[in-house]
Amino acid sequence: QVQVVETGGGLVQAGGSLRLSCTASGLTFDDYAMAWFRQAPGKEREGVSCVSWNGVRTTYADAVKGRFTISRDNAKNTLSLQMNDLEPEDTAMYYCAVSRSDYCSGSWLIIADFNYWGQGTQVTVSS
Repeated sequence: QVQVVETGGGLVQAGGSLRLSCTASGLTFDDYAMAWFRQAPGKEREGVSCVSWNGVRTTYADAVKGRFTISRDNAKNTLSLQMNDLEPEDTAMYYCAVSRSDYCSGSWLIIADFNYWGQGTQVTVSS
């Protein structure tokens, strides 16, 4: 049984930083690309960032380029998202997702390409 669990969300002031973590179990972690999505109230879920199975290739949504950094530690089955210079517009529930493949198709992430999801962790950025 695959389990995906996110941690690290919280409340932060604009300009601050947070680091999200995700652990996945019940699968061969380094067989799959991993990604972060987010969903703000009243909005559709959107892709934030993706990392290939070996951590070599990464993609980012335009809104977070230069501020967020995705990384993974295959030895620990862990995915991370370092978020710097946070903005109120980054307020959302953040979800970790396991891809159906080992690579990231591009900066535009398709929800259907991911088949396992965590429950989410809330990030709130105050102005």
